Amino acid sequence: MKPETIRTVFMGTPEFALSTLKGLIAAGVNMVGVYTQPDRPKGRGKKLAASPVKQLALEHEIPVYQPVKLRDPQAVEELRALKPDLIVVVAFGQILPKAVLEITTYHCINVHASLLPKYRGAAPINKAILDGETETGVTTMLMDVGLDTGDMLVKLSLPIGPDETAGQLHDRLALLGCKAMEETLAQLCAGTLTAEKQDDELSTYAPMMKKEDGLIDWTCSAQEIHNQVRGLDPWPGAYTMLDGEVLKIAATAVEEGAGEPGTILSADKSGVRIACGQGVLVIDELQLPGKKRLKVINFLSGRPLFVGTRLG
Repeated sequence: MKPETIRTVFMGTPEFALSTLKGLIAAGVNMVGVYTQPDRPKGRGKKLAASPVKQLALEHEIPVYQPVKLRDPQAVEELRALKPDLIVVVAFGQILPKAVLEITTYHCINVHASLLPKYRGAAPINKAILDGETETGVTTMLMDVGLDTGDMLVKLSLPIGPDETAGQLHDRLALLGCKAMEETLAQLCAGTLTAEKQDDELSTYAPMMKKEDGLIDWTCSAQEIHNQVRGLDPWPGAYTMLDGEVLKIAATAVEEGAGEPGTILSADKSGVRIACGQGVLVIDELQLPGKKRLKVINFLSGRPLFVGTRLG
């Protein structure tokens, strides 16, 4: 089997899905359609904006479909009419119903940003960093009606840097996802693709992040808070309270030291040092509501922070 003989439908929406879609196009698959979420209001003007995946599909003159609910019978029939051999799903944003999973000649294959069965769910990249993991990766899997429970195909791993943010890891995993799908496609064409069942007892769940997940508890260790800051950067962001205002925190490091949790120990151009339940968190970037994120040296010139002030 050759890639150009495989009638392929791609389903994805955000930036994370772009690398895999580009890889499939480069591989020469017969891309008969791209499914993505409906255009959403964006920016101050709230004008409708196309998803990154839609923009790329239109550039390559691939038909685009944007059903509000893929489970609607009309949407299922529209997809069936494309007669796809293969459906590739990367961060699509909708759960595929059983009727869709049964359409393809070969498989519905999902590219998931974790080493399954760890971190099933919507936010595997964030959760891996929040949990202090030093390694993660990408898994391609056969889709079923469960949440990321399908049989695994190709797994590729990479290390997580000690100061790496979710945004930085996102970009590296997007490229790794493309590579994993390329290997999966090659094995499918060669007839060597094999599947491995997940061990449900080893599974963990990574729920979608919420703004309130960013609130810092200064009684936690400096390392735990450092992981929280990294894991929620760029969104929703880690924050504390300063004089009744939300103060977002980024670009942190961990040092030895002690003090009353949440207390500012020092604040100068080298960083703002905050006592934690264990150790000291050093902050290099800060942001107030409606303002830009600033380096500490620039932030302090407009908003001094005083030793002994309690945050939170």
